[in-house]
Amino acid sequence: MAIYLSLFRAINIGGNSKVSMAALKELHEALGLCNVATYLQTGNVVFESPETDPAKLAAQLKKEFGQRFGFETEVMVRTAAELKEVFNKNPFLNQPAKEPKWVLVLFLASRPADQDIEALLKAYDGPEELHVIGCELYAYYTNGIGRSKLTNAYIEKKLKTLGTGRNWNTVTKLLEMTGVQVG
Repeated sequence: MAIYLSLFRAINIGGNSKVSMAALKELHEALGLCNVATYLQTGNVVFESPETDPAKLAAQLKKEFGQRFGFETEVMVRTAAELKEVFNKNPFLNQPAKEPKWVLVLFLASRPADQDIEALLKAYDGPEELHVIGCELYAYYTNGIGRSKLTNAYIEKKLKTLGTGRNWNTVTKLLEMTGVQVG
């Protein structure tokens, strides 16, 4: 069985779209997924499945989520190996001056087109540093995320795909939960 990570977009943020992690765990188990574990209240779930297609798992989770909770949200599914790649490809990884808590990974629903990446990088000249690698956008929020003008909505509009962000400390913990060693 393969180890996966599901990342739900825009749940339990600002008191809206509330879903308990116990209910999210039950949803995964109802689909026959095994060894289900959640992390934090923001929709992070590590699980095992014999399914080999992450897109199929994402579609099943999205459909079941809508039926159970009465609203729809996107869910990005990554394999443990893909999460390890996300970790290893972090352009801020070996820069001691970069605080991990200000690094955000935006897990994208689809790989953005080159011209859309170029448009984002040309249009935004804020203090944040941005790198798009595959289906992830890495951002370093120099002055913290809360005060930034660089929002997920702005990024999604420019890249023409949806995403869900996790800070670097969360990414690291999720990778640890998969049991995959970095390096």
